[in-house]
Amino acid sequence: MRRREFITLLGGAAAWPLAARAQQGERMRRIGVLHSSAADDPESLAEIAAMAQGLQEAGWVIGRNIQIEYRWAGGEDRRIPGHVAELVALAPDLILATGSINVAPLRQATRSIPIIFVNVTDPVGAGLVESLARPGGNVTGFEFSEYSLSGKWVELLRQIAPRMTRAVVLRNPVISGGIGQFAAIQAAAASLGIALQPVDLRDAGEIERGITMFARESNGGLIMTGSTLANVHRDLIVALAARHRLPAVYPYRHFAARGGLIAYGPSGTDQWRRAASYVDRILKGEKPSDLPVQAPARYELVLNIKTAKALGIDVPASVFARADEVIE
Repeated sequence: MRRREFITLLGGAAAWPLAARAQQGERMRRIGVLHSSAADDPESLAEIAAMAQGLQEAGWVIGRNIQIEYRWAGGEDRRIPGHVAELVALAPDLILATGSINVAPLRQATRSIPIIFVNVTDPVGAGLVESLARPGGNVTGFEFSEYSLSGKWVELLRQIAPRMTRAVVLRNPVISGGIGQFAAIQAAAASLGIALQPVDLRDAGEIERGITMFARESNGGLIMTGSTLANVHRDLIVALAARHRLPAVYPYRHFAARGGLIAYGPSGTDQWRRAASYVDRILKGEKPSDLPVQAPARYELVLNIKTAKALGIDVPASVFARADEVIE
């Protein structure tokens, strides 16, 4: 054994009794996490890491005074009821969940366990809280954005692709957020003279058929609305936009990182980091009903220059100046 490894091992051994005493003296708290994505999804892992960092900064150390039970839906709705039942049966101190598709069944399953949500569009319209300022009940959290953001996607795409007269809009019509986002996009598109074609995000086959049919005519663009299903099918959607040479705007940074033209929306990791503060406050005795739903604190405009060049797009200087990140 090398000297450095031995010293490291010795230091760890010396700390064992201290760790044991600390664990004996502290009450172990348990929280549940229900995530829409898969356990090996890199963006989801980054979000979980951001939450863990936020918890640590507040004095919560995983394995010492807090334990986390994870459940991953992997984009498959059929898994959600089972995960909800399992987490509620564990009777954790609170549950953190992403997306209204997870939060709604959790709220139906328990009115006593505190629930914190992230990345939910229109939590009032979805029936999750009574109001943003006074949530009431056992649910509060961090909303994805206001519907006005959806109108900005149209404006941004028109700036970067001024010849665009048509746009295909990928949406989830089942959730209130999908309906509201599309309505805001319609209003912005009408003022710019852009015709819209909605395509539902039910499955990969429907997405591919809808985009392929839309792309048969020229001067088109693609608008991706925010939802769990958007993340599930992200690689397919980015690939289809490239194949059919459609300038596209997305709500999440990782779409641009994976080859999408431009992304504008809240920072997902920032929302999970901020969610840790609500975990801390609830574990210390505050009630979800007293914690207002918070809007995003940080938005990201990400531009993929390589994709712009492949599409033959000259990005306006005004868009360059506003970009938080430019991917070469």
